[in-house]
Amino acid sequence: MGRLAEMQRKLLEQMMGPEAMGIATVNLVWSDEKVCRNFLCGTCPHTLFTNTKMDLGACPKSHTERLKTEFLAAREASPSDPIFAKFQTEYENNIFAFVDECDRRIRTAQRRLEKTPEENAKTTNLMREIAEIELAIQGGTEKIEALGEQGKVEESMKEMAAIEALKSEKSEKERDLQQLTDTSGASGHQKLRVCDVCGAYLSVLDSDRRLADHFGGKMHLGYHELRNMLTKFREEREKRKGQAAPPPVPSSGGSTGRGSEHRSTRDDHRDRDRERDRGYSERHSSRYE
Repeated sequence: MGRLAEMQRKLLEQMMGPEAMGIATVNLVWSDEKVCRNFLCGTCPHTLFTNTKMDLGACPKSHTERLKTEFLAAREASPSDPIFAKFQTEYENNIFAFVDECDRRIRTAQRRLEKTPEENAKTTNLMREIAEIELAIQGGTEKIEALGEQGKVEESMKEMAAIEALKSEKSEKERDLQQLTDTSGASGHQKLRVCDVCGAYLSVLDSDRRLADHFGGKMHLGYHELRNMLTKFREEREKRKGQAAPPPVPSSGGSTGRGSEHRSTRDDHRDRDRERDRGYSERHSSRYE
């Protein structure tokens, strides 16, 4: 029975992480290999997709707030220490690899549906916009009810006018979506699209509420956050490249100006020496003739 309990404990530790099992981490330091560097530098992907189709399970490394605080304090105190650049590079590479794998799945799904990336992107954008408008309409309806209970009739009428405009915009986008669906794609998958952020399949037959649930869902928002991280990484790298650019090299004319001055001075002295020697020879030769 003791052996069975030990096996169960190890299984739970693997699933939930050592900290969730109450295992002490007081002896760890932030530079230890057992500490998650993704967690130290920013966000660990394991925490973004819990209870989703892309659930990675518990991170096998330690996520301790104390260690993260110590890491950030040390980085602020010695930002030029190479270990921090090493950790950041590893973190960026991990995030890039994770998003790159998602992009590979998206390309595979798009080929499977025999759609062009442009068609998928346009359709996904329309579906996202329709879902956002639906959420705005729902929020506006709740606001109208609250205003009505407060007796604010004029503000309630303004909100109703805004909702009618949103409904009109939603209808127009739905017509555009239907037209795009009718003119693109293979017959077998005509109603399916691939989300260009997380790779999930979407259907134009889904209700507005279901689409809103997708675009506000944990998996979609998780990949959206990772893609924003990559954009930030690229901007910071470009900024560092600009700061580390070497000073402009002087032009050939400017670089030789000072040297040419020295050479011309030396030539002048040499010419004067020749003239002096020539005059000395002429005077002495005339003396012995």
